[in-house]
Amino acid sequence: MFDTLYLDDDHSWRGRTIKVRPNRWYAEVTLDRDNYVLTTEDRGGDAELPEAFLDAARRYNDSANKRIWYDGYPGTFLDRRGKRGITLFAPFPQTAAVRDALRTAELDRDYRGLHELAEQLALPVDRWLDPGERQLLRGADFSPPPEVFLSFLRGEAAKQGLRLNGRAEIGSVWVRPTVKPFQKRLREAHPERFPGWSDRWSGHQPDDEAPRRPWVGGRQEDLSVGAMPVAFLPVTVRGSDRCPCGFRRTSLGDEDTHHRHHANWAYGILVPKNLLWADDLAVVTSQSSISWRRLADRTARLPQREHGFDLSSWSHTGKPAETPDRDRAYLLQADEHVVGFLAAHDVDRHHWWDLEDGSESEEPVERADQAST
Repeated sequence: MFDTLYLDDDHSWRGRTIKVRPNRWYAEVTLDRDNYVLTTEDRGGDAELPEAFLDAARRYNDSANKRIWYDGYPGTFLDRRGKRGITLFAPFPQTAAVRDALRTAELDRDYRGLHELAEQLALPVDRWLDPGERQLLRGADFSPPPEVFLSFLRGEAAKQGLRLNGRAEIGSVWVRPTVKPFQKRLREAHPERFPGWSDRWSGHQPDDEAPRRPWVGGRQEDLSVGAMPVAFLPVTVRGSDRCPCGFRRTSLGDEDTHHRHHANWAYGILVPKNLLWADDLAVVTSQSSISWRRLADRTARLPQREHGFDLSSWSHTGKPAETPDRDRAYLLQADEHVVGFLAAHDVDRHHWWDLEDGSESEEPVERADQAST
């Protein structure tokens, strides 16, 4: 249900409105300027919003969104901020104040109300994440249930590259923020991506008189305290433009196609559900059903691409027909995947090879099977 406030005297559809829509966790306060912008620009006017207005709205939403998450809201926010409208998210006690501040900002270009609300809703996250181990008390340091507050604080710590090491108890939360070595190096190497970040945690020395978190069983808590960070060294590796599965990295194009092909090459092709596989090895001929011949064709393309062959060793995907050489494809399956492939055909004659002497027999043998790939 909307509570609508008209900002123009005529109360027409061309005017600006502020709509308040309550949700479960918060209220949406929206400045709607759609029709006002269309009308103004049709008449040659300028309907753009000042950058100071947009910055004030952004600053307010940053504080308000954190406050709503702090109260337990588990979802996200769909921000709207532009000349056609602005949406602010308000905790229910501040709904009226947010509506009035938004009205003043639009009509009088006075943004002090939005800035004051942003300061009122700002949370002392930096104080909660100060170095050292300490106990935060519900009612004195925070208001939500300890589990809700600890979940919120973990998210804020992760944004700063911290490991929280927290535990929720009845009426309190124990925290010990520490900076991750990788996140420390990342932020120091790219200060433009993390403006204002400084390491307050690495050199912190614990106070001997500070209260210690009581041990309640389970794993020990300090197994990584004082550990040396993992060292990373640059290594020059000769690159290759060809993936082991046969795809060329310079011409992948469709990454999804490469991923599917690589999975089939590494794990085997999944046996279609419409094929009944009675034993481990299936012999597919040029007269088999099209489902079997297509499976043999898909399997044959894996070694073709891997080894760079010009032609596939199986090409019988048309109408079933007997071939002079009795072409066959042997498919081996394991765990419902085709994991082995061999294409074979008959030749007119061949000779036995004596492995001991390394010499070829003079007596030909008629019509023997010979594998082609």
